[in-house]
Amino acid sequence: MSASSPLRPALPGAFFAELAEATAGLRPPYAVVHLPSLRANARDLVRRAAGKPIRVASKSVRSRALLRQVSAGPGWAGVLAFTLPEALWLAEEFEDVVVGYPTVDTAAVARLASDEVMASRVTLMVDSPAHLDLIDAVLDGLGPGARPVRVCLEVDVSLRLAGGRVHIGARRSPVHTARAARDLAQAVAARPRLRLVGVMAYEGHIAGVGDNRPGPGRFLVRGVRRMSAGEIAERRAAAVASVASVAPLEFVNGGGTGSLETTSLEPAVTEVAAGSGLLAPTLFDFYTRFAPHPASFFALSVVRRPSPRHATLLGGGWVASGAAGPDRLPTPAWPAGLRLLPREGAGEVQTPVRGPGAAGLRVGDRVWLRHSKAGELCEHVAELHLVEDGRVVDTVPTYRGEHRTFL
Repeated sequence: MSASSPLRPALPGAFFAELAEATAGLRPPYAVVHLPSLRANARDLVRRAAGKPIRVASKSVRSRALLRQVSAGPGWAGVLAFTLPEALWLAEEFEDVVVGYPTVDTAAVARLASDEVMASRVTLMVDSPAHLDLIDAVLDGLGPGARPVRVCLEVDVSLRLAGGRVHIGARRSPVHTARAARDLAQAVAARPRLRLVGVMAYEGHIAGVGDNRPGPGRFLVRGVRRMSAGEIAERRAAAVASVASVAPLEFVNGGGTGSLETTSLEPAVTEVAAGSGLLAPTLFDFYTRFAPHPASFFALSVVRRPSPRHATLLGGGWVASGAAGPDRLPTPAWPAGLRLLPREGAGEVQTPVRGPGAAGLRVGDRVWLRHSKAGELCEHVAELHLVEDGRVVDTVPTYRGEHRTFL
């Protein structure tokens, strides 16, 4: 999606009229979650998972209230957290939390291993002996009172071609083969205070890359998807079998919002993960297999009319992470026909927009935008206003609103 492309999918004016009426008393900037759309997305994710339980990815839903609401629904089981401090906080109420990324926070590891309840609810991610050494060193410092620590081994499922000279996918775990997975599993098993309970293998180059963007590039993406899916299934199954020969596994996690249909079919996978598909940011507008309902929005005020064809919004530089580009910018959603200016984009202090929708805007009006990625919207606001049936039915804190920092 370029900075000047129209919103996909288009949403009716009545939808935004409902949001505007519900939030008329609020002062921009503020963020809204449309609850009927969130619930519809949750149901569709469960349908696409085809019976495999879904572990909700908290990095995409950075509000404990929303995590609570989603987890209570059928088909959802457990949380995939971002950091260990966040996982310990969530484990105060959620009984099954896997930390999706390795931790080097020794103070948090000490907190985990000093608490019997936390140690039974939280699982750490590891992908190298260095992680095992760090955990063991913390346990040594705690002495005989240290609780055993649950660990999950991450297997890399990026696509490697031309003898490894071509790498497609995120740079995650160094464990790429079944033999490497078994070797690390044996290293875990040799440490009596560590319990190997799971395997995770996340195919981000399939789950997080849309295959239906305008332009010829979508055919390359589809080719990579086809090439990767079969290779991943074969290699993931071999890695899981190798690890399971060393220690019995409680779970094997895979997939993401964009790959639930294929990942859930793999016998080796016992659960899938998803989060972004609940809120449906703009990066998930371009998939052939599913069409989520946009559920999260933010509103900005018009503060200038530099010309009859332009309106200027206050702030708006809420840019998503990843490789810098127009697809990381927020997208004007309403009034229809608004576009960012390619040379200005979304700015720290102002965001100019143009297009047919700009003509009717007045100073003080609101413009609705969608964020490029799911969880990062919550980095900019302290609360989310939950809208249903034309009214705000609840206002819930984001992580930022609860004064939490999980870096």
